[in-house]
Formats: sequence, structure tokens, C-alpha cells
Amino acid sequence: MSTIGVLGGRWRATVSDAGSVAPWDGSAVLDWFVAADDRWHVPSREPAVRQHRIDGAPVIETRLKVPSGDAVHRVWCVADRGGMTVIEIENDSTLAFAVAFSRSDLLSSRAAANVAIQGIELPPDSVIFPVGHRCTVRFALSHSASGSGALPEPLPAAMQVARGWKTVIDRAGRLILPDDAVLDEVSRLRGELALNGPVEPANDAIGFLIDVGQLVRLGERADPWIPDVADAVNAVARRPHAWDVAAALDASAHILARAGEKRAVADVVRMRNDQPVVLPTVAPAGRLLAWHEQRLARSLGNGTADLLSGGIPAAWLGSNFEAYGLPIGSATTVSYAVRWHGDRPAVLWELDGPTVALTACAVAPSWSTAEPKGEALWPPPAMAQAGFVPGRDVSFS
Repeated sequence: MSTIGVLGGRWRATVSDAGSVAPWDGSAVLDWFVAADDRWHVPSREPAVRQHRIDGAPVIETRLKVPSGDAVHRVWCVADRGGMTVIEIENDSTLAFAVAFSRSDLLSSRAAANVAIQGIELPPDSVIFPVGHRCTVRFALSHSASGSGALPEPLPAAMQVARGWKTVIDRAGRLILPDDAVLDEVSRLRGELALNGPVEPANDAIGFLIDVGQLVRLGERADPWIPDVADAVNAVARRPHAWDVAAALDASAHILARAGEKRAVADVVRMRNDQPVVLPTVAPAGRLLAWHEQRLARSLGNGTADLLSGGIPAAWLGSNFEAYGLPIGSATTVSYAVRWHGDRPAVLWELDGPTVALTACAVAPSWSTAEPKGEALWPPPAMAQAGFVPGRDVSFS
């Protein structure tokens, strides 16, 4: 399930794993069905349905297998004309098919087919449109008006919207990693958070602080959150200290610093500094985004931060990677790149904000620096010492 919507707007919907769009305003679900050369295909009942988010953004592509290809359903939201949900159907096959929708109040550039629908029992308000082979047709559902009509042109395309979301998502820290799954997961989690908002502080004070810290880094104002943040900090401060408690206190210090609450920042830093924490090797439920970031860079308190606390994953050995703008203090972020010199990783780093001492305990235990920028050559990782050769070995345990 994925959430779609427009930042700054109230309209939201949930997209099912089969591509159905369920608006949160209580209006009817917008479902889709495909009449291919062989039969009617109902995506919610078909085994050959695949779905992904384009670049991890809330731009959802669902592929349905039909004879000689796929019926491709894409859905995203735009702010144009009070907000619209755009639905695009691509016929990625060599044969024409028809697509039916369960709601008739769609904006479209063509009239619905005036033919009897046979071979399937569709909802009473359904409409059907022909789609030629290798053709793409587009429709829209208005967020502010009802009824069908002409589709306004031009509307932002799926890739344009995905790029816009990437710009927003990267405000919280841009990552260039040799692991598309991690990149997509980070983008998905940040996008869902931007649309859904934080967890309720009464249910999860730690998660609330971590979420709001992300939202502020994504561009939301910090000031409106301060009363709730103060209450959540009081609740978290009474918890047994753990890595996520430390992450929550670090996030709250960042939020308070953005709001100009210097005295409150100092109070939170005092709570945080004398508490040692250990980062888990597996992401706990509900903490996945924080866990990914903390493995790349995290504050250790007392003016110190650690790079790559989770070590360098085996599948990354020999591959260059970069991270930008990750928080390691209330007002400090770090950007760094790892490049390979044979079997040894070289790190290039730069701090933005007050200087924080850097370590890399899991990768280079003897290395540390108080320099705000520089470069260093780290020792070979354990796998390299055991005979790994970057660029030649491709199988990792």
C-alpha cells in the first residue's frame, strides 16, 4: 500500500498493491480492469501483477500481464487546478486492449466507448476506453470538483513529478549508494512520512521525535512542533537508553535548534551526552529510516560522531558511494564520499556547522579527526584482508 497526494494539500489516497485508488475523503474507490485479447483481467485477482514506485517517489506504477506484453497503470498527484490525481494507462503490448474504470467522473481527452460491456460484471458507474497497441492514454480525478470533462493539458508527467519528489526527499540528506533497494526504501519512507505525518506521540514518543526531525529536515517549519516535541522529550528522557532513544533526542535537539530554542537544545544535549548506545545489526520495526541513516552517520554525543557505524556492507566493497547532509549534531551535518584505492577505502569528508570530531569505529578503529574537512586512507576492510579484490570478486556472503 502507498499513499499519494500533494504536499501542502489535504487530499490523500491509498494505492493498493493492484493499483486501486482509495481516496481518504470517503468517495468511491477508483479501480481498473483490462479487456485483452484473451479475456477480462481484474488486477486485484491476477497473480502476474508487479508494482513499484518510480525513483521511490509516490508515483506508483503497476504492471499487469496481458497477451504479448503488459498493461501499465501509473498514478500520481499534481497541484494543478486545485489538485488532481492523474492516471496513465500504457499499452506495452503488440495488441490493442480496452481499460475500464469503476468511476465515470474522470477527466479525459477522449470520450468513453459507447459499447456494451460483456464478459465481466463491473460496478454500475463504470466507463470503458480503448487503448491502441504501444499507445498511452491519460485521465484525471479532480480533488476539488466533481463530474467528468476534458482533461486539462499539459499536466506534469510521471517522471517530472518523481524528479520533483526526489528534490524534496534529498533535502533530508542525499544518498548515492551501490544499493538501489536501500535508496528506494529511504525515498519511500520519507515520501510516506511527508504525506502521512508523524506517528502519534502518545503511541510512540520516540518515533514521533524521529519523524518530526525528518519532517523539519524535509523543509517543514520547526516552530509549530515545539510544544509536542517538549512533551515527547520529557517522555523519552524517562526511557531506558538505547540507540533509538539517542536518535530521538538528537532529532529533538535539531528541531529545537531550527526553532532557535538554544536553552532547550542545551538541556537535550545534557540528557544525551553521557549515555553510551549500541546500534543494532538488524533494523527494528518502525525504525527503519532512522536505522539506515544511523548506519551511515550518527552522533555519539560529547561532540563526537561516527561514520559507517554499521560497517561497509559486503555488497558495497569496491564500489564508490556518497552521503550528503546527514545530521551529526544539533546544528551540524556531514557529507562524505568513499573511494577505493586497491583494497583500501579512502574517505573525503566535509562538515557544515560547528565542528564535531569524527570517528569510524567499525571501519577504521584507530582513525579520528577534528578537522572540518579533509581526506584519509582507511585500512582494508575485513573481507579485503581475507582476499577480496575490488572489481574482480562479485560474490559476497
